[in-house]
Amino acid sequence: MKIIAGLGNPTNEYVGTRHNIGFDGITAIADKYRISVTEKDHKALCGKGVISGQKVLLMKPQTYMNLSGEAIADAARFYKVEPEDISVIYDDIDREPGSIRVRENGSAGGHNGMKNIIQHLGSEKFPRVRIGVGEKPKEWDLKDYVLGHFSAEDEPKMRAALSDAVTAVELILSDEIGKAMNTFNKKKKKPEPGEEK
Repeated sequence: MKIIAGLGNPTNEYVGTRHNIGFDGITAIADKYRISVTEKDHKALCGKGVISGQKVLLMKPQTYMNLSGEAIADAARFYKVEPEDISVIYDDIDREPGSIRVRENGSAGGHNGMKNIIQHLGSEKFPRVRIGVGEKPKEWDLKDYVLGHFSAEDEPKMRAALSDAVTAVELILSDEIGKAMNTFNKKKKKPEPGEEK
């Protein structure tokens, strides 16, 4: 069994916000593979299926973002899944909207949901797919920014990013994380002044 978890906050007020792009990633995978992510278990909405020849558990933790590790660690204990067989999809404010970055392991990078997962798993050695949601404008509060919605201009970029995230997860499940990193870890350059966006 492999676990694929997307991070976000439950309840309707958070639907479609930048911080919930991890949930959207799970929805995109579930839609492609016709997996119903509606079973309430392990403090999460869960769904089981097969992707790239692997049995998977798709998860949307319902603990709120900062306690995501409670749900993921509970499922990992139940299914006896090692950290390296858990992939996490989440938002990244350090990347341009529509870009993704795949990593085999690493620190939380200031992301509270990831901090909690690392704490509960006792390991940083698990794959993650970070989806760029754009940098916070200077005058914005970080919480207001990540709990805000995408602009009309960014919506198509985010749809493309979710499609890329699905492909990245497929490669991770096929033991081709190196290929996923080579494919997607190209930092999208911000346009120079005067250049078209």
